[in-house]
Amino acid sequence: MSDNQLTGAIPPGLGNLSSLEVLALERNLLTGPFPAELGNLSGLAFLGLSSNQLTGTIPAEIGNLTNLTDLLLDNNALRGEIPTTITNLV
Repeated sequence: MSDNQLTGAIPPGLGNLSSLEVLALERNLLTGPFPAELGNLSGLAFLGLSSNQLTGTIPAEIGNLTNLTDLLLDNNALRGEIPTTITNLV
């Protein structure tokens, strides 16, 4: 779903898609926080949220994504510290 004009917040319900391996939402117009619920996507290997208008902090739940090989968060308005749980990633 990259390179569209998707707007609004990332639905927390995406965290219920337990078999999801790729979530590519780069280069859209998404706003709001990075949903902590995405940390439930234990099978996720690729998470691309670059070039949106996401705000807030990166949730500690990011460390739950132990199968993650690609994490793209650049070109957003995220702030704060990188969670120490990120060291749990492969």
